[in-house]
Amino acid sequence: MHQTSNEDITRAFNKNARLYDRWMTFFERYIAQGARAWAVSKAHGAVIEIGVGSGLNLPLYGPRVEHVTGFDLSEKMLAIARRRVLEKRIGRVDLHHGDAQNLNLPSESADTFISTFTFCTIPDPLAASREAYRILRAGGVFVLTEHGRSTRALARSVMRAIEPLIIRVSAEHITRDPVPYLTSAGFTVTEVQRGGPGGIVFRILAHKQPLRD
Repeated sequence: MHQTSNEDITRAFNKNARLYDRWMTFFERYIAQGARAWAVSKAHGAVIEIGVGSGLNLPLYGPRVEHVTGFDLSEKMLAIARRRVLEKRIGRVDLHHGDAQNLNLPSESADTFISTFTFCTIPDPLAASREAYRILRAGGVFVLTEHGRSTRALARSVMRAIEPLIIRVSAEHITRDPVPYLTSAGFTVTEVQRGGPGGIVFRILAHKQPLRD
């Protein structure tokens, strides 16, 4: 199976930037209802959002959030996000070009990591999970919503069959399960919900455990 690179992701999302919000509106209306709002509701303090994309999460952050720093590989997606910030007069946000696998941020500097429908595209999800673990403070939380392999055997077979094409077209792995990457990076996974058709939508909370005396 073709392995995506940062170049593949940048190319795909630059190409599809104009249509992204329309696709996500359809996806969230019929498949991942409420998943984005659920993820953002878990955020507090200093927030890092990887794959910030067109900034769909940014208007949803509430008063418990002090500041959001968002990263994305696609400059065309970031341009849409920056326009959204200006048009909606959203404060407490900084947006940067950056790679979730290697972020230029100090260790133990964030309270919440957010990834909404982004983990599927990252070339090395274990590296991204380790980077999140490094940057989160003790007790911090990594919140993910994602699509992944179905809980139904027939649907899983179909997804595996079409996945190589999906990867080449949109740089998305549609059968990826985020949980093993998080636990391998040291996180304690405290909540996993499955929903949507065939259980393909994940809602995950993973915590960096506080140090004990």
